[in-house]
Amino acid sequence: MQLDPKWLEPTWFIDSDNDAVMRFADEAAGEARDPVEVAGKLFHAVRDGFRYDPYVTQADPRSYRASTVALSDRNWCIPKSVLFVAAARHRGIPARLGFADVRNHLTSEKLSKSMGSDLFAWHGYAELLLNGRWVKLSTAFNIELCERFGVKALEFDGHNDALMHPFDERGNRHMEYVQQRGSFDDLPLQQIFDTFVEIYHDWQRDEQGNPCRVNELTADGDDAFGA
Repeated sequence: MQLDPKWLEPTWFIDSDNDAVMRFADEAAGEARDPVEVAGKLFHAVRDGFRYDPYVTQADPRSYRASTVALSDRNWCIPKSVLFVAAARHRGIPARLGFADVRNHLTSEKLSKSMGSDLFAWHGYAELLLNGRWVKLSTAFNIELCERFGVKALEFDGHNDALMHPFDERGNRHMEYVQQRGSFDDLPLQQIFDTFVEIYHDWQRDEQGNPCRVNELTADGDDAFGA
């Protein structure tokens, strides 16, 4: 596979050359040098270092920069994936973003009512080029959240994809991949926002035509589960 320089370069969103991102990546990787070992350490640092919270979704592009995410304590799938990709690029691992629409059968009633759907469009994950192949890694749900809701936490075994489980630990339907959106060298935020405005009740356009979230809610512990 021919290496595309874009998979290692910083962008405005994937600002892998920012001090906060570099510090996060270096502290997470520690003394590891092997790319697979580094990827595993970054995976766990992003998965568990930021509590999953779908209610922090914002329309401000700055909140999607890896450097902003690195300084947060809670976030959701897309920003966490942006940080993962940026950290990987800083550590010399070719990386890009992947997206899919997923249906979460365990979505809370509060979140579904706010969104008007249990479909999570543009669920984000990271894709890392390891040993000549792309590996898809979702870091959305931190381990504490998974344990609370009886969902098996995703793990990276060094070789295979780590994507959402179709069933929880009790055999209930959990995550269903509906359609793939593809792979991207940078964050396609405008496309994402356009879709959110089209399908979600809590997104619309302001007087200037800019996307905005109109129903700001907060998680209360029992309804934080989403994608």
